[in-house]
Parts: sequence; structure tokens; C-alpha cells
Amino acid sequence: MTESTPVFEIIPAHVAIIMDGNGRWAAARGLPRLAGHRAGTENLRRIIDASIEFGIRHLTLYAFSTENWGRPREEVDGLLSILQEVIDREVKDLHENGVRLRHIGHLEHLSPGLRTKVNEAIELTKNNDRLSLNLAFSYGGRDEIVCAVRQMIEDGIEIEQVDESLVNNYLFTKDIPDPDLIIRTSGEMRISNFLIWQSAYSEWYITPTFWPDFDRQQLIIALQEYARRDRRYGRISPSPCDPDGGDAG
Repeated sequence: MTESTPVFEIIPAHVAIIMDGNGRWAAARGLPRLAGHRAGTENLRRIIDASIEFGIRHLTLYAFSTENWGRPREEVDGLLSILQEVIDREVKDLHENGVRLRHIGHLEHLSPGLRTKVNEAIELTKNNDRLSLNLAFSYGGRDEIVCAVRQMIEDGIEIEQVDESLVNNYLFTKDIPDPDLIIRTSGEMRISNFLIWQSAYSEWYITPTFWPDFDRQQLIIALQEYARRDRRYGRISPSPCDPDGGDAG
């Protein structure tokens, strides 16, 4: 039986997800951490498919942070191997389904072979426009801002030129809209150096569900919660039920 597509009052154009809880998912089942990471990658396709179905235009997945390089070598090597497997397994179907693959972060730490695979996938899918899938791999929000500042200095930007628009244009996400909704799985209450600049007015949704168990129905619940939010961007709400509402006064 085919599930019907739910009707949402509002759909966020850009959803970003901190895919957390793979290790704890594995530990709860007496499995090694890498088994959790592998289960997490097997979950990617159903969330991508659901995002396309629901009309989300941009999906950003936090796959590997700049700090994750400090994890045990065995785990890091396993994660890189899984990344290569995912690219080999999924890119053809993603391309056929109109998904554009993009990368934010750094590729220089990857092996030449894996770096080539990532760049080839980006090139293959660059003209697709059904969904922009942004993979944050070897990414950190602070690092992104530092890189932007360094590049502005290198370009000889004058202090009078610096404003929010200029900074945006120097970020890894320069032509990607800010996330409307950020989902964090596993129940942790922190941003973990993810999209620090871009998330200034994002709505957050925290679920205790571990990432491997975050399915289509869980995404529906998150989107329904988002539709109930009143996004004010620091202004006073026009709602008569909340005449004095607003962010930061």
C-alpha cells in the first residue's frame, strides 16, 4: 500500500539535519560503532526521497565535522570507507531523480581517489534542480567563518565594504539559502559547530530518536511542528494572541 503524501501548511525551503546517535544506536544493540554509522547511511535514501516528495528544495546533512578527525583512526577510516561506498551506490540514482549533490567543507584531507569520486559526483549532478543535497563533510562553522575572513583579507576587502551580504558571499554556502529548519536527532541540545552564521533565525527541532531510526514519519512530525512555529526574525508578531511577542525584546 502506497503512503499518501501529507499536506503541510508551510514547507521549509531548506532543511538541515545533524545526524546524531549512530554510535548509541549501535551500542544499544551490542554492535560496534561503525555498524551504527553504516545503518545511518542506509537511512539517507529514505530521507532524501521523502524530502523530494514533500517539496523541500535544499537538504543539508551534517555528516562529518572538522573535529571528527580527532576520533580513533579506525573509526575515521571506516567513515571514509562508508562515504566511498555511499557515493558508489547512490549517485547514479540520485542523478536520475534530479538531485544535485554539493559539498560544503574541506576535501583536501580525503585521499586523491575519494576526492575525485566526490568531485565527479558533483560535476555529474550539477544541472539537476529537483533537490539540492548539501553534504557537510569535514565541515565546521567556526572554520567556515575563519576561512571567509582570511579570503576577504587576501582579496583586499576594505572595512567599509564588510556587511552581512559580503560575509554571506564568502561562506561555503554562499548561494544556498539559510536553513529554515534544523533537525537534530538523538536528543542532544547543542549546535555542534554547525551552520553557526546561517542558523541565526532557523527553527530548531530536537528529537530523541537516533538517526538510523529517523524515518519518513519522523520527518513528517518535524515538518508539522515547523508549520506551527511563528517565525518573527526579531520583529513583533502580528498575531492578536501575542501582541508583545518577539525575539530579544
